[in-house]
Amino acid sequence: MAFINGDWLRFHKWGLSMKGSLFIALLLGFIWAYFPVWKELLLAWYSSDDYSHGFFIVPIVIYSLWQKRGELQKISVQSSSVGFVLLIVSLVLYFLALYAEIKTVASMAMIFTIVSVVLYLYGSAICREIIFILFILFFMIPVPAQVFSAITMPLQLFVSKACVWVAMVLGLPIFREGNVIHLPGQSLEMVQACSGLRSLMTLLTLSVIISYFTLRSNWLRMLLLLSGAPVAIIVNIIRVLIMILCFYYLDLDLTHGTSHTILGVVVFMLAVALVFLVKGVLSFWDRPARSKLLL
Repeated sequence: MAFINGDWLRFHKWGLSMKGSLFIALLLGFIWAYFPVWKELLLAWYSSDDYSHGFFIVPIVIYSLWQKRGELQKISVQSSSVGFVLLIVSLVLYFLALYAEIKTVASMAMIFTIVSVVLYLYGSAICREIIFILFILFFMIPVPAQVFSAITMPLQLFVSKACVWVAMVLGLPIFREGNVIHLPGQSLEMVQACSGLRSLMTLLTLSVIISYFTLRSNWLRMLLLLSGAPVAIIVNIIRVLIMILCFYYLDLDLTHGTSHTILGVVVFMLAVALVFLVKGVLSFWDRPARSKLLL
């Protein structure tokens, strides 16, 4: 009996070591295959304030997966052949994007590969359980410059139109030419930074993280995420309107310097408060949930 137990123990240890070795081999292979993507992502996060939040995405995803380990262990593992097909498709897409130097598609293909591997090795039940966590990874990918440029101008015009309309309702002598707002003795140009796109991307990222840690329904999480866009636009209108009112009534220029930075921080805090307000409303329709935030 002692001999049998000894053999079983050695076999068990050998099995664990094989699993550990296989996991390390797969991890190293993944890092090697997708090193060009990670190199570009790290460079984008480091060189641009608009995407510096990317450094926090992967740690948040890893922490979230680790936090769910107890729930995942209760789900039966059933390999899915659909996952294998999707894995092949995502790998082909990745190498094509790498060859064509389409960085955004290559980054997205990497995330699709992760989802495909989970589906193939562990099955649809576990994949459904962590799909929203893996969805958060998309927010570490920078928006393509073409999309950024296409969105910026319409946002600039919309914000300037909305601000001028509100100011006219308040009785201010104001008019607009394109994205330039004219006041007596002052003209404000809605430059690219005033479009609100930077705060929009940051707020969307924050919204998806808040939604995961405070809601359980994926549909409500998506609603909270989508609410980040109108919230960012509304608070940007408020920010520009405050600058217009302060100049007209107080002769105070908030378009640059420390005062401009402070105004931006205050308005962003307002945006976060509004996101939490929307979350509070959505919570009424959510399943009974415990907060996953460690306060």
